[in-house]
Amino acid sequence: QAQLVESGGGLVQPGSSLKVSCTASGRTLSGYAVAWFRQAPGKEREFVAGYSRNGGTTYYGDSVKGRFTISRDNGKNTVYLQMNSLKPEDTAVYYCAAGRGVITSSIRNQKQYDYWGPGTQVTVSS
Repeated sequence: QAQLVESGGGLVQPGSSLKVSCTASGRTLSGYAVAWFRQAPGKEREFVAGYSRNGGTTYYGDSVKGRFTISRDNGKNTVYLQMNSLKPEDTAVYYCAAGRGVITSSIRNQKQYDYWGPGTQVTVSS
C-alpha cells in the first residue's frame, strides 16, 4: 500500500510562485496515474493536474492551464506541482492522489484514485 505525503504549502502573495511536492513511500509510483486536486472552503474538490499511468501525458484543469506545471522525479518517487502567477482563488488545500486503474478519460475523476495524501494548505493573499 502506498502512502502519499504532500509538502511545500504556505502563504504567498498574489502573482508569486510556489512549488509543492508529493512523495510516495511503500510503493513506486511507476505505473500509476498521479494527480493533484484541490479543495477550497465551501467548494467541491477539483482536478488541478495529472499524469497518465505511463507518465507520458499531462493534463490540466482549465483554471490553471498555462500557470501550473506538473512534473515527476521517478528516482525520488516524487511528483511536483509548480504554481506560477498565483491568484487568491488558488487558495485551497492541495491533495495528491495515485491510482493504478485510472484510464485517460477518467483522469479528472477523483473516484478513480486509490491513494490520497493528507493535503497541504496553499493560501494566496496580500
